[in-house]
Amino acid sequence: MITDAGAQPLLRPGGQAWRLLSAAALGVLLWIVTASQLPVGAAGPRVEWMITGDPLIALACLIALLWRRRFPVTITLAVILASTASVLAGGASLLALCSLAARRRPAETAVAAVLSVVTAVLGADLYPHRETLGPLWLVISLPTLMVGIVVAVGAAIGARREEVRSLRQQVESAEREQAARAAEARIMERHRIAREMHDVLAHRVSLVAMQAGVLGHRPDLPADQVAELARGIADGSHQALEELRDVLGVLRASPEGLEPPQPSLADLPALVADARALGLDVTLTTTTSGEPSDAIARTVYRIVQEGLTNAGKHAPGATVVVTVDGKAGDGLRVTVRDSGAARAIAGPPVSGFGLLGLSERVGLAGGELDHHPEPGGGFVLAARLPWPVREGSD
Repeated sequence: MITDAGAQPLLRPGGQAWRLLSAAALGVLLWIVTASQLPVGAAGPRVEWMITGDPLIALACLIALLWRRRFPVTITLAVILASTASVLAGGASLLALCSLAARRRPAETAVAAVLSVVTAVLGADLYPHRETLGPLWLVISLPTLMVGIVVAVGAAIGARREEVRSLRQQVESAEREQAARAAEARIMERHRIAREMHDVLAHRVSLVAMQAGVLGHRPDLPADQVAELARGIADGSHQALEELRDVLGVLRASPEGLEPPQPSLADLPALVADARALGLDVTLTTTTSGEPSDAIARTVYRIVQEGLTNAGKHAPGATVVVTVDGKAGDGLRVTVRDSGAARAIAGPPVSGFGLLGLSERVGLAGGELDHHPEPGGGFVLAARLPWPVREGSD
């Protein structure tokens, strides 16, 4: 529940000052009008009160208005009652009534408005007049009109404050939602970058680690084979650095920048050739009809790359069979099957994120991924990807 203190915003000193000055100016205007109606040569206690007591009560009312937002009803009623004995306090009473109306509390505002009219009628005879005040309906209608205008202005101010408060809350809510969406986008982008880094570098670094492992465990190798493995390590390291530069270049590029060329089905023979050059016995069979979308082709490449990387790390000396087949409307099937390790060799550390990232990639493409060891030894990595028929194709 919102308290009175929180219902209206706190005023700055400048805002408080001009409101009080406006109330004082209105009171002075009423005081001058009343003084101009005094009979010529008027004297007596009431005239003396107008010069001395009236300003003092008005000053006290203006000072009391400083606390009107903390004690709105009490201050408003007190100032209205005090205005019965002070014409100068009329401006202060109208300001207090306007401030109360801005709180949009009809019952309290109605009581204060009726009391304002009553005190204005009773205070009409506070000082002597040269002429009669006129009929009673006129004496009542003038303060009623003024009080009605003040209440309407206060209600409009309160409605505007409520609208501004609602808009501010909506803006804050929108900013929180935007911050949450930005945080989610950053997390997704980090995951995408992590998958891309793994897909690009894991295969190359794993092959380099395999070659280094062979050099460390086979001191009896001929010099020409040692030289060939050393060249393979150097070439693999160089290619890994080039691929890393490509990824970092994309990260540094502007949103309008170009991404590096993405792999496709046409790059599978080169990928298999690299694996063969490093000692893997790989057979590739491709029986596809047509060209799948770039996203599906890239996913196929990553599946084969991950399968060859895992075979090199966990099944050195194994025979690896890679098959890719399918057509538009029937889907695309990818299988990487190895026969199991033919010799024991210390492999590189296992990250455990390769198959997890590959599962996420295949899932985003709308496909299914399966990986399991074979009963007689070996390991199978298989995936089925959608290949919808493009519009306009036969």
